[in-house]
Amino acid sequence: MQTTLFSELNLAEPLLKAIDEMGFTELTPVQQVALPAALAGKDIAGQGRTGTGKTATFLITIIQHLLTRPPRQGRQAHHPRAIIIAPTRELVVQIHRDAQRLTRFSDIRLHAVYGGVDYEKQQNAFQQGVDILIGTPGRLIDYLKKRCYSLRLTEMLVIDEADRMFDLGFIKDLRFLMRRLPAYHERQSLMFSATLSHRVLELAYEHMNNPVKLRAEAGDVTASGVSEVMYHTAMDEKLPLLISLLRRDQVRRGMIFINEKRTGEKVALQLARYGFAVGILSGDVQQKKRMRILKEFSEGTLHLLVATDVASRGLHIDDVTHVYNYDLPEDAENYVHRIGRTARAGATGHAVSFSCERFCFGLPDIEAYIGHSIPLEPVTRALLDIGEPTDPDAFPEGMKKGDAAVRHQGGRRGNSRRRPQRRRQKA
Repeated sequence: MQTTLFSELNLAEPLLKAIDEMGFTELTPVQQVALPAALAGKDIAGQGRTGTGKTATFLITIIQHLLTRPPRQGRQAHHPRAIIIAPTRELVVQIHRDAQRLTRFSDIRLHAVYGGVDYEKQQNAFQQGVDILIGTPGRLIDYLKKRCYSLRLTEMLVIDEADRMFDLGFIKDLRFLMRRLPAYHERQSLMFSATLSHRVLELAYEHMNNPVKLRAEAGDVTASGVSEVMYHTAMDEKLPLLISLLRRDQVRRGMIFINEKRTGEKVALQLARYGFAVGILSGDVQQKKRMRILKEFSEGTLHLLVATDVASRGLHIDDVTHVYNYDLPEDAENYVHRIGRTARAGATGHAVSFSCERFCFGLPDIEAYIGHSIPLEPVTRALLDIGEPTDPDAFPEGMKKGDAAVRHQGGRRGNSRRRPQRRRQKA
């Protein structure tokens, strides 16, 4: 496929200047297929693996539309011209951050709404006006019912990670919002999903105007820049093996995925005690703390991030070089999303997976889904010799001394027992 430059797309000057300052010159393969159709006003139902530039695809389309076309008659400043619906707050934050970079030379007003932060502050921000509204379904519905905004004159709709909407049970909320929009032929709709399953296509046909279906090519499920490797290991070997590999490769920015919060706490705690700058991200970490951990990880203060699958979609952190599947995911699709945190937008990266006796049963499904076998490496005795912790009292960012893993380390809270009380004898 011949390379296309952004300068060839006849984009508005403020948008093109922002793209140039972000260092983007050539379109990714997905963008070469999707952007011309989207910029021409066609509806898109696209399947795209993570890291292919799909977020930039719909943001560029929206911003170009807003810069080159007038709003609909009767539209008020606090009523959005475009709405972007995403399933998780992490994804909303990331989309909002990318949109800020792309609108920096224009007067387009952005607003992001999601749970876990000040409700009234987000509500009051509508009074300043909003052109592009980005949010999770629940918060969007809350403010819609409070009449903070209206979708009656909205010109563009984007649904990101549509398959995740089904997985998280948001489909009723999504349909509620879509029914408040103008008719499908009176707006442009862009929908992106990791898979164009039957239920996703049904949603597209129901609420979109003859959408153009774009699918990933066969064999292109995982990013081409990712080198994959697998270690068959026992459960009790996983932690020393991880520590040894981190030391050997001198990882400066890596993500470690686990299936359960308790496992993540144990892994993060031990990594901190072996001298690694590590944070932990799971579903119940407060939003303010989550944002601080992600900021420190992005800036390099933290070198490692231990995460459950809540963080495996939608996070775009530059220069993640290594992804470790400490636990093999039980869903084959999550393997692709996890390793997609590295080798984004043409970069290269490494994906290391541990297949233990508990989670090895998902390996055949993973290899069938990605279309190839993952290369194997042996676990040697030298890799398991890691010595004693360098800082036995260290704690990872995102954990406190009362967390579950700490209680199972033999500390006072976990082992404390009440002394048996002597019965008082009657006088």
